This record gives sequence, structure tokens and C-alpha cells, in this order.
Amino acid sequence: MASLESTVEIERAGGVARLWLNRADVHNAFNETLIAELTAALQALDADAGVRVVVLGGRGKSFCAGADLAWMRRMASYRHDENLADAERLAALLRMLHGMTKPTVARVQGAALGGGTGLVAACDIVLATPQASFGTTEVRLGLIPATISPYVLQAIGARAAQRYFLSGERIDAAEAQRIGLVHEVCEADVLDARLDAMLAALLAGAPQAQADAKRLIADVAGRPIDEALIADTSRRIAQTRAAAEARDGIAAFFDKRRPSWSAR
Repeated sequence: MASLESTVEIERAGGVARLWLNRADVHNAFNETLIAELTAALQALDADAGVRVVVLGGRGKSFCAGADLAWMRRMASYRHDENLADAERLAALLRMLHGMTKPTVARVQGAALGGGTGLVAACDIVLATPQASFGTTEVRLGLIPATISPYVLQAIGARAAQRYFLSGERIDAAEAQRIGLVHEVCEADVLDARLDAMLAALLAGAPQAQADAKRLIADVAGRPIDEALIADTSRRIAQTRAAAEARDGIAAFFDKRRPSWSAR
């Protein structure tokens, strides 16, 4: 099943929602409409119990080439309050994507620059072709990668960010994998086969456990390993063990059957 909007296309099948940026003529560059429609689509998919995994991709040659040039020209004439509201809408989109309760996978081909790199960093898992390219190129326009920085820094760390935020260099797929932005690089002709394998692995997991695992990562990363953290993680596993998913999953293992979520 597919639904077509002006900038976003959604395909649903077998618990997977494929969310396509649909402005191929401008390399899926951001404008106000794309930001609004993508945010609304992500909100709807996160609330849809029938969707287990969300795949984000771009139609055409590129994943997302950053900001639309016409949109940037308009922004140059905005007042401060207009620029702030505009930036907050993009920030809300990235926060929505990063905070999805279900797994998200970025399928990247071609350019993923500026805000496109931000979208990639906000996803849980990233597959890319060798031809994919990334970059925080904002300084070359006299700007900074502010709204995307929390997600890019989380993905690549401060040391790599010092180089790429300041230089604005393009990052090829191999380097993006080395610094942690991309998980797997595969040839274009096997990209979708590798994506399908990843989706199968994700669909084998329990949905509430996956949501809890995402929250665990967000809450534990960077914290000192102290008594408070040990108590917190002990509480989480105790709660999980008592949940219906865990009881069904453990019983299914011993009964040599598929758990209820895998049979959907």
C-alpha cells in the first residue's frame, strides 16, 4: 500500500513502512513543506501499532542534498523570530526521528549533505552504497550545523566532528563507516537485499523490548558506571523479565515455536 503526498511517499508491507523523500528533481532537498510532511509522517508511523520498522530513503540519485536553495534564499531575508521558528521546525523533525519508539533504518545512495547527514545520524541503523557521500558543509556558506549537531556528534564523536564541522569536507562512504556514521557499505545492486536481511533481523525482535532497548541506550550512554547506574539497569531487566513479551519469548524458545510478535 502506498500513499503519495507532495514531498513524501509511504509504502507499508509486512510491518515495515518505507518512507521516501520524494523531491528527486532537487535531490530531496529540505524546504518547509518537506519538513512539515516528514514530521507528520513520522508521528503517524510511530503511533501505528502495525508498523514495526521504519526505513527512510530518497527517490532518485540522492538521499537528501541538504537545504533547498530557494528556501535558503528566503531564509536570508527572514527576521530573527522567523529564522528561529524555522530552525525549531527542523530541530523538531530530527528529534522526532531520533526519538522513534521503533527501529529506524536509513537507506542511503548518492548525496546526504547538511540536514541529510543529520537525518542519517538520527536513524538507528545506516546502510549506504559506496557512492554515498556525507558532509557537514555548512561553514562553506557561513553557517554552522547547529540543529543536526546533537545527532552527528552522538554518531561520530567530538574529535571527528572537529575536523568535519570546521573543514566542511565531503565524507565518502568508507570514511563515514570508519567514523561511525554508517554501519554497513554495500554495492548498489545488493543494497536492497542487505536491507531486507536487516529488516528480517529487526522483525525477529520483540517490539516493546526494542523500544525499551532504545531508551536504555539513550539513558545509559555517557553515564558513569556507579551504584546508581547499576541499580537502574538491574531495575530495568527485572521489569522486562516480568513483562508479557519476555514470558512469551522465553516460552517460545523452549517450545521451539515462533513468539507471538514474529508470527504477525
